[in-house]
Amino acid sequence: MHFDRIEPGVQTVAFAASAPRGISLAALYETSKPRITRLVTITSALGFGLSALSTRPGMADLVTGLIAAIVGTGLAAAGANTLNQWMEHSRDSRMPRTRGRPLPTGRISPIVVLVVGVEMCVLGIVLAWLLSGIAPALLIAATVLSYLLLYTPSKPGLWSSTWIGAVPGALPPVIGWACVDGSWASLAQVGPWALFTIMFVWQIPHFLAIAWMYKDDYAAGGYRVLPVADPTGRWTWAMMVLWAALLLPVTVLPPLVMEVTTGYVAVPVAIVAGLLFLFQTVRVTRTRTRADARKVLIGSVIYLPVLLLALVVDAAVGVALG
Repeated sequence: MHFDRIEPGVQTVAFAASAPRGISLAALYETSKPRITRLVTITSALGFGLSALSTRPGMADLVTGLIAAIVGTGLAAAGANTLNQWMEHSRDSRMPRTRGRPLPTGRISPIVVLVVGVEMCVLGIVLAWLLSGIAPALLIAATVLSYLLLYTPSKPGLWSSTWIGAVPGALPPVIGWACVDGSWASLAQVGPWALFTIMFVWQIPHFLAIAWMYKDDYAAGGYRVLPVADPTGRWTWAMMVLWAALLLPVTVLPPLVMEVTTGYVAVPVAIVAGLLFLFQTVRVTRTRTRADARKVLIGSVIYLPVLLLALVVDAAVGVALG
């Protein structure tokens, strides 16, 4: 899950290795990366909503499935983020952007972070299993494990880790979609994989913009992100433009093939928003400054909720017309 990719703010808490170490609810909350967990939960709820509008489940299944999609996914995301900070806290201490996090500053004990992170992951998976079924539970487990065992270890050695991490980062709407009936059969539809593709492609220019802004930090932490391996930025910015361009077809086509959407709202919004984001990315690709990267980052942060809201409105229009 690219759970660590939407937090561009610089941590400002001073390093204090001698600070008390134990259980701190505020520090635990911070290790869960709440803004990222919130985004993951929202995209899972989006997948659930679009699937529910298509299949129209009974009230009992609707309530239990929604709880599984929101609480189960949210708990697992928070746990995975917490474990990620536990795994990377020594590297975080070398980076100005992250050295103010709870573990590098000694505001919480590593063993507490480890135990609570594991518990939240397990609780999220079990809750999804009990309330919805085996399919969403296994999808949550696969998301957590690929994030922690594939993406996180790959970051120091592979600049392509960005693409590895985009896979778990794109799975939450698929999880939400599966929570409606808990079966694998629902995943044979186009809808969940259309949402997966949108989330996957969106993450690439979004994170590359962050990585360019903080390339010196990533180098200090020992992370081989693309901007570290590409000091001139030629390939980094080419990738940003390429993947921003790819957003156009992957966001225009799904509303036309998903049963629950009409395309009346989502398609024009996807075209306009996609062209604006692409234009913004192309416009600054020659100068390649940190300020330029921030513009791309802000554009991506605005782009995604606009697109997701358009999909929801489009589905509502489809239900009203249907």
